[in-house]
Amino acid sequence: MVLNKFLVLFLLSSSLAHAENTGVFPNAASVAETHSANPSDALLYQLKESMVKVSSTVKSGGHGYGTGIAISKDHVVTNCHVLQDSNGMSITKWGEAFAPVAMIADWEHDICIMRFEWANLKPVQMGDSETLRYEQPIISISMPGDSPAPYVTLGKIKALYTFDGANVMRASAAFAIGASGSPVFDYDGKLIAISTLKSPGQKAYFYNMPIKWVKELLTKPETPLYQSSKSPFWDAPDEARPFFMRVVLPYQNGHWAELKTVAENWLKQEPNSTEALYYLGFAEQNLGNIKAANQYYQQLLKQHPNHPATLIALGLMANKAGNLAEVEKTHIALKAIDSALDEEFIEALKQ
Repeated sequence: MVLNKFLVLFLLSSSLAHAENTGVFPNAASVAETHSANPSDALLYQLKESMVKVSSTVKSGGHGYGTGIAISKDHVVTNCHVLQDSNGMSITKWGEAFAPVAMIADWEHDICIMRFEWANLKPVQMGDSETLRYEQPIISISMPGDSPAPYVTLGKIKALYTFDGANVMRASAAFAIGASGSPVFDYDGKLIAISTLKSPGQKAYFYNMPIKWVKELLTKPETPLYQSSKSPFWDAPDEARPFFMRVVLPYQNGHWAELKTVAENWLKQEPNSTEALYYLGFAEQNLGNIKAANQYYQQLLKQHPNHPATLIALGLMANKAGNLAEVEKTHIALKAIDSALDEEFIEALKQ
């Protein structure tokens, strides 16, 4: 499969810095439910025991690396693109290599499960990707490049995009080359997603495929090794990719008219999408259409009263209008969600 240039950047651009992009938040009750303390060293060590390094040899003679996580004593899940065009694949666990005997593949969603014999893997517990909360803290563990040791990154869920009956997660936890297929856990140590791709640029968006797709794939029949049948959804032409991917570049590059068009089409297709409402409101705000922007933001807040990006946008609009009382309300609302969000708002007020 030949990847288009835009998506090569998604897969190959390397960044170990956190991309703390503003996300959304569904309701105030969720704040009290999130864990405040960092995960224990004991939990992290336990999760690392289930990690494996995935290696593949392509027909041209080159080598590729990825990360995998054991979901049973015989099964490892990773991204299909790690195994794309491979004529040899294996995993390494504590220095010992094992070759798969079979595979279950969902090429469209970029989720592949390899089956092994005699590997005696230590599986993690799978969670539920349908009950996640925006701003919920998460644990990402990867094995970037040819690193033999797992690398832990803590982050938060920044957005959940409804796609093909599941929620694709955008998180602030960054990952780099070789991290494709990395597991994402909640703070209880349950597997909730698989890290898959990132957007180009310094302020990258990091996308993670939902565990729901992994669970569904386990019910499917095995397929022959080294056989691919379909390109992943993210490798489609721009006009065929999901709207949550199509808004990124115009949003980050300040192409407001283009962002408005994409967001309008998104809202037509998904009338209940809070993300579409946010991007449409943000486009209108930056085009100078303050009344229209406010209408979209207020419509969004009826569904998600504590949407941080919208609260910040409205706070900035209030500050520009000299409404200091509303600015103070924004500070209070953001602090109730996460003090880091209020710090972000303070920095935005200085610009």
